Amino acid sequence: MNYSCIIGTGGYLPERCVPNGELEQWVNTSDQWIVDRTGIRNRHLAAEDQDLCDLAEIAARRALDAAHCQVQQIDLIVLGTTTPDRIHPSTACLLQARLGNHGAMAFDIQAVCSGFIYALSIADQFIRTGAIQTALVIGADIYSRLVDWTDRSTCILFGDGAGAVVLKASQEPGILSSHLHADGAYKDVLTVPATVAQGRLQGDGFTKMQGSEVFKFAVKALAEVVEEALVANQLNIKDIDWLVPHQANLRIITATAKKLGLPMEKVVVTLAEQGNTSAASIPLALDIAIRDGRIQRGHKLLLEAVGSGFTWGSILVKY
Repeated sequence: MNYSCIIGTGGYLPERCVPNGELEQWVNTSDQWIVDRTGIRNRHLAAEDQDLCDLAEIAARRALDAAHCQVQQIDLIVLGTTTPDRIHPSTACLLQARLGNHGAMAFDIQAVCSGFIYALSIADQFIRTGAIQTALVIGADIYSRLVDWTDRSTCILFGDGAGAVVLKASQEPGILSSHLHADGAYKDVLTVPATVAQGRLQGDGFTKMQGSEVFKFAVKALAEVVEEALVANQLNIKDIDWLVPHQANLRIITATAKKLGLPMEKVVVTLAEQGNTSAASIPLALDIAIRDGRIQRGHKLLLEAVGSGFTWGSILVKY
């Protein structure tokens, strides 16, 4: 039986770091107010001349280097993002050209903060069927460009970044299962309502969020989708070495861990220094925890995310 294994990871955060103190000059807020409500202290913002492909390329090359994988070996490039560089072609195709790969499948996935989970699951399915051998999966967003920097309720939350993994076919278990869901009935709870028509933006192009509703849904959905993964694999929470959650809000992360009965010592948290990087947050956290030695070969990992849509999902991985 084919499995897909993670053989390399990479991440990238833009150089510009914006601490909470700088936001105090833009909106009526304070460092303590932001930390108390979100757990965020800093976020990184892309430069005006940086595009999404710039961020994704650095993360992808770092993942390829870590995997000792040549770009010509890649059969599939799938990129989760809400902030593509163009309406079309996909940023995955733009990245493919940058990397010098010719002929592999390449496409974007739009599931907002769940984008990387969706993309990783899709790549895993291609490998499991035997259709491909090696995949490059990226989560990347320049979400700061969808934020109204005068809106205190949203501007404190988001940052920019990119993370990537290389998946390779293996006879040994790697990704054990994935569990994806969506419910469009919540389309207005977290949204950027604008559309593009006749070459112009129609409507409001900034993020709108009903914060309390997002919190309630996220905690419930994330706990349930983790339990779904455990039941499917006949495991309990004590069998999990690390929970690698979407880095949206520390209150959501801690509430989810508590609901699951999982100590925070087994949760990878990078939120304080990055903010919510949308589709990039899980691969960034994964890369950091692998490179600093917390995550070791043989560890069981649960990746989980919830995003606008709502979309949500979990992936159980034996690293």
